[in-house]
Amino acid sequence: MSFQPQFQITPRLLRDLETVAELRAKIATATVQVTWTPRLQQDSRQRGAHASTAIEGNPLTLPEVQALEAGGSLPDRTERSRREVLNYFAGLRWVERRAKRPTPVAHEDLFALHRLLAGGVIDQGEAGRYRSIAVRVGRHLPPPPDMVSGLMRELLAWWNGPSAEWSPVLTSAVLHFRFEEIHPFADGNGRLGRMLALWEFYRRGFDTQHVFSVDEFYWEDRARYYASLAAAGTAEGDLTNWLEYTTEGLRMTLERVWLRVQQLAAAGTRKQTVLRPSQERLLHLLRERHGLTPQEIWAALGVTKQGAAHILQPLLKAKIVRRVGTRKNGKYVLGGGAKRQAAGTRK
Repeated sequence: MSFQPQFQITPRLLRDLETVAELRAKIATATVQVTWTPRLQQDSRQRGAHASTAIEGNPLTLPEVQALEAGGSLPDRTERSRREVLNYFAGLRWVERRAKRPTPVAHEDLFALHRLLAGGVIDQGEAGRYRSIAVRVGRHLPPPPDMVSGLMRELLAWWNGPSAEWSPVLTSAVLHFRFEEIHPFADGNGRLGRMLALWEFYRRGFDTQHVFSVDEFYWEDRARYYASLAAAGTAEGDLTNWLEYTTEGLRMTLERVWLRVQQLAAAGTRKQTVLRPSQERLLHLLRERHGLTPQEIWAALGVTKQGAAHILQPLLKAKIVRRVGTRKNGKYVLGGGAKRQAAGTRK
């Protein structure tokens, strides 16, 4: 038996899908042409960490989450509150790396991600292992523990195969719901299910720059979020209403990101730097590896020393990239131009 989600493409769903496609195209174009993409990425990370953990009851405010990522201390908060947020950041970094691998998603990947997100912060069960106990979520009674492994095997088979025939806007929502319906772990399923939905966007190339998180939409109206999940579970397998809800959330999220892009553009005082593909690739590598030596840049981009200088010069001039360390042992890292350009806008 295989997992086969059931839904219909309604006029409402189609309208939102079209709007989402338009917004995604505009944002994708803008984030290649400007110097403040790192600020959008940071904003998305922090808002996602705050929202996804707050949904589960974490009391940290968004400014506290921002301070925590920056390495600050929160003496008036519990260790568990801090750990939940730091776990989220660790899980997100893992997903960003794993999404680049073309290999199928396996049970072991879910175990590894659950250990990162749930380690030290769950009340029952063991992080990184499917549950061995029966659980109840509100009125929903998930499948008994002896069925979990088989149901997850079916879900992974769908995710690694037939899901590719559909837009990731739809498949991320299907994955999110079905995972919560199975509830494979004793605890920590909510934040993991939302992380899997984000992973689907990353692995399918829908959010290549990692500049949005839908979790804030869910957090702002938790009652509707939980009600929509519950309604999908009683709809005799029809996920149409759930897909309409999640696509609405994605549309509203991208509308906010686009507004943020426009605010940053209006606040910028320097001329925008239009990035060539080689420069975009270099910035991606610098973000991923936290800096590269000149020799590493030559090797990664497959260029000569002179070619690397030609790529780097405009980025150094715009302060998008800077050099640190000695002349002999120095390396190139992302600069502070993006943050200064974004200063004074939305907090």
